Amino acid sequence: MSAEAPAPTSAPTPLRFGYGTNGLADLRLDDALALLADLGYDGVGLTLDHMHLDPLVPDLPARTGRLAHRLSDLGLEVTVETGARYVLDPRRKHGPSLLDADPDDRDRRVDLLVRAVRVAADLGAHAVHCFSGITPAGTDEDTAWKRLAEALTPVLETAATAGVPLAVEPEPGHLLATLADFHRLRRALGDPEHLGLTLDIGHCQCLEPLPPADCVRAAAPWLRHVQIEDMRRGVHEHLPLGDGEIDFPPVLAALSAVGYQGLTVVELPRHSHAGPHFAELSLPFLHQAATTTPKPPPLPDAPPSGEPSATPEGSTP
Repeated sequence: MSAEAPAPTSAPTPLRFGYGTNGLADLRLDDALALLADLGYDGVGLTLDHMHLDPLVPDLPARTGRLAHRLSDLGLEVTVETGARYVLDPRRKHGPSLLDADPDDRDRRVDLLVRAVRVAADLGAHAVHCFSGITPAGTDEDTAWKRLAEALTPVLETAATAGVPLAVEPEPGHLLATLADFHRLRRALGDPEHLGLTLDIGHCQCLEPLPPADCVRAAAPWLRHVQIEDMRRGVHEHLPLGDGEIDFPPVLAALSAVGYQGLTVVELPRHSHAGPHFAELSLPFLHQAATTTPKPPPLPDAPPSGEPSATPEGSTP
């Protein structure tokens, strides 16, 4: 990575937690927001979708204005997410994407993202989330990366005008799947100021070479949004907190130490059938993990008796 993570701040930054509306899809939006406020969440990850805030309706600005007042009344912060499954096409999950061969299809996804940026600006959101999409069959990698950079250019221009960062999420199975891929995109676009990163903690556990807490530190200069859930190594399945392999206290301590100021949003879209239950369980879990002192890393095993240590005296492993 081409830049170093910033030094830890003199005092830890308090973390603010949210819950994603894609995990509350069976609730009316107003009921979902009231639930989160009652449970004590600081904010909400708002997925633009037909069951909540439909980004394609003609009166979107008016609906967004009413929502802004409601969020203010409830004291909830917001980030805007764009991962709705069928908002653009009732037959293609997450389609069309920024990588589709048909330029008109790519333009439809670009239009959605531009709308999302404008909604975010009207709501006072701290970021807009997006992802690359899966490389279409028969498309070579260079072509896919070129399409992605070209498609995101007008979105970033809108983001710069609106003053809202665009936070791209590395997604397993997508063209942009890892932190290294994010940096490839960033360099291809010339490192624009309003291009940031959505870091999904579960995805770090799933496929990144670094542990999740180290991913936080490595990503810190570009970190604009965080999604959190549990996960197991090599398996892209969003799990309730505590049901997977992630050690959460070091992750939350790293987010606080690097000075992350956005929302950390619980991402459990496949548990929407029991969304209120998992929303109620997740916040105390996170509060407890945030106040638990991380365990120090284990010491290296001592060499067998009579054998010298592989670590030179005076150095650190």
